[in-house]
Amino acid sequence: MHQVIVDGLEQFLAGADPNDPAQRDFDKHLERCEACRLEVREFRELSSLFVSLRAAEEIQPAPGFYGRLSRQIDNRAPASFWRLFSLDPAFGRRVAFASLMFLAVLGSYLVSQDSDVAYAPPNPETVMAIEQNSPAVDSAPASDREMMLVTLTSYRP
Repeated sequence: MHQVIVDGLEQFLAGADPNDPAQRDFDKHLERCEACRLEVREFRELSSLFVSLRAAEEIQPAPGFYGRLSRQIDNRAPASFWRLFSLDPAFGRRVAFASLMFLAVLGSYLVSQDSDVAYAPPNPETVMAIEQNSPAVDSAPASDREMMLVTLTSYRP
């Protein structure tokens, strides 16, 4: 289908004014182009089928319809977040059980991690090395450095 027909098809099917310049171009093209003329004829038939589906008279709702609808809307309580948990008692039990299981797993993990990093008291050799090499209270800072160097170099694990 050519662009002239595509642009003017809707106005043509709606019954456009024949004096409109766009409508005149549309008609001229239909006189010259057989393929577009066939397509427009099919569209016109399709449009008439849609018109035949239209109801003969306007359908009105039953009396009291709007009143019932308004009452139903007013009676509906707004949904709250907590209503999600009150739907099913089994759901609440499942959430509580899952929380307890999570706490048990987390606690056992933390306890196992703490026991691996537990503080170990110093072995007797370390205590003896510290006591033997401890400087006197009135010693000079230079001798403190020397004693620290000796302690560090003589330490064996």
